[in-house]
Amino acid sequence: MHAIPTWLWGVFWAAVLTLLAVDLLSHRGHHGESRRAAWIWSGVWIAAGLSFGGLVWAVLGGHAAQEYVAAWLIEKSLSLDNAFVFLVIFQSLSVPLRAQHQVLFFGIFGALVFRALFIFVGAAALARWSWVSYVFGAILLVTALRVAREDPAKQKDNRAVRWLAKHLPVTQQVHDKKFIVRREDGHRVATPLLLALLGLELTDILFAVDSVPAAFSVTQDTFILYSSNAFAILGLRALYLVLAGTLGQLRYLHYGLAGVLGFAGLKMVVEPWLHIPPLPSVAIIATLVGASVIASVRARRRDTLGHPAPASSEGKGPEPETPARR
Repeated sequence: MHAIPTWLWGVFWAAVLTLLAVDLLSHRGHHGESRRAAWIWSGVWIAAGLSFGGLVWAVLGGHAAQEYVAAWLIEKSLSLDNAFVFLVIFQSLSVPLRAQHQVLFFGIFGALVFRALFIFVGAAALARWSWVSYVFGAILLVTALRVAREDPAKQKDNRAVRWLAKHLPVTQQVHDKKFIVRREDGHRVATPLLLALLGLELTDILFAVDSVPAAFSVTQDTFILYSSNAFAILGLRALYLVLAGTLGQLRYLHYGLAGVLGFAGLKMVVEPWLHIPPLPSVAIIATLVGASVIASVRARRRDTLGHPAPASSEGKGPEPETPARR
C-alpha cells in the first residue's frame, strides 16, 4: 500500500468534478452530439486519465504509476462491454440521440458512487481475509467463460430493463429529456429515459462484480484502484458515441474481453507462487484486446470483399441513430 497525501485526493476530485462540469455544460441543448465531438471528448478523457497517471508517477513513484495504468487499462477494456449494453438498452427503448447524453451522464455519475462502494469494501475484505483473492479469481474465471460463450453484439434486449418495465408504471413515449411525467389522470409515470437510466445502473453494478476484482489483480491500493476506475468510466459516454455504429461489427471483441478477465483471474489465483508485475500485465491486456479488434476488422473486410452488397445485416448488433445518419 502506498502512503497517499491528502492533497492528492483533493486534486483527483477537483479534476473529476471540473471535467464533469465542463462536459455537462458543453452538451446543454443539442450541442456536442456530433461524432466529431464524441471523438474529441473521448480523446480528452483518455488524455486526462493518462495525465493523472503521470501525476501518480511524480508523487508515488514508477511502480504505483504502472499499477495505475494497468488498472485503468483493464477497466477501459471491460467498459467496452458496458457500451454494448448502452447500445441494446437505447435501441430497445427507442431513446433518441438527443436524450442519450443526459441518461449516460447520470448513469456514469451513479457508477462512480457504486464503484467506490465495491472498491473500498473489497479492499477491506482482502486486507482482513487473504482467501478472498481466490474467490475473486474464481469469479473472474467463471465470468471469462461466460463472456467467451455469449456474444453481446447479438443481444436484442436487456434483462434489467425488461424486469423494470414489468414492475414500474411506464409510458412508451419519450417526453423530451424528462425522466418522470404526469399523465392526464394525474398519476406520475416513468419515461423510457428513467427506464434506461435504471437499467444502466443495475447492469453496471453487475459489471462491477467482474471489473473491480479484475483491477484488484494488479493492485490493492484503494486510491489507485478508484482513481483509475473513475477516469476509465468517465469516458464511457464519449466512447459509446464513437463506437455505437461499429460495435456490432467487432465480432471477436468478446473473446478479447474474456481473455482479459481470464488473465486477471489466473493472476489472482497464482499470485502466491507467481507474481506478474504491472508493466507486463499492461502489455498482455493490450495484446488481448488489440488482437480481438484486429481480427474483427479483418473479418469484416473479408466479408465486404466477398459480399460487396449484402442483402441483410444478420449477425450484426443493432445500430442506434448516430449523428452521421441524422
